[in-house]
This record gives sequence, structure tokens and C-alpha cells, in this order.
Amino acid sequence: MSDSIAFLPLWVLALDYVLGVIMWTLIGRVAMNLFLPEDSNFFFMKVFVKGTNPIIRAFRPITPSFLLDPLVPLYVAWFFFMIRFYLMPWLLGYSVMGMLSFPLEGEIAGAIWETFN
Repeated sequence: MSDSIAFLPLWVLALDYVLGVIMWTLIGRVAMNLFLPEDSNFFFMKVFVKGTNPIIRAFRPITPSFLLDPLVPLYVAWFFFMIRFYLMPWLLGYSVMGMLSFPLEGEIAGAIWETFN
């Protein structure tokens, strides 16, 4: 674990990682839907659809009806982005929004940096 996030409690990292994986899975579903239909037999598309359908169903009451169906996962991913960027730092008592944001992506970027530098 890098020094920049070592001060964070384990539950914060775990929650951020879960929310980040959900967010990126929803974004991945939208990206794959550009090339494949939702009922495709491609293994990864099946995983993306099966994994994200319960989340999309949970957000159905607050999803506007005018959104095109392929864009609904992106709309739901936006909520997870907002939770990670604004709500998490606020719950931890930071006065500056975004201070805690995106430990998952920071760890990935750090690993890439260490690999190629």
C-alpha cells in the first residue's frame, strides 16, 4: 500500500474499492454496449450485464424515463462517482471536497508508474 493512502482506515479503502469496481463495471458495460448487443453470447458482455442489472434495477425509481436504455448504466455510474468524490470525504470530515477521492485509481496509477519508471 502506498504512503499516500496508508493513513486511511481499512473500511474506507474497502468501501472505495467496492464503489470504484461497481462504477467502472457500469462504465465498461456502456463501452461494450457500443460494439455488442446486451443479449450477446460474448462471455464478458454476459458478466457485465448480469453483474450490473441488479444495480440498475435498484436505481430505476430515480432514473429518468427519457434516457436511452444503453445510457442508463452510465447515469447510474455517475451516482457512484458522486458518492466517491463528494460523500466519502464529507463523511470523513474533510473540509475540502475531493481530498479522499479515488484511492483505487491512485493505486492503479502508482502501480503503472512503478512498472514503467
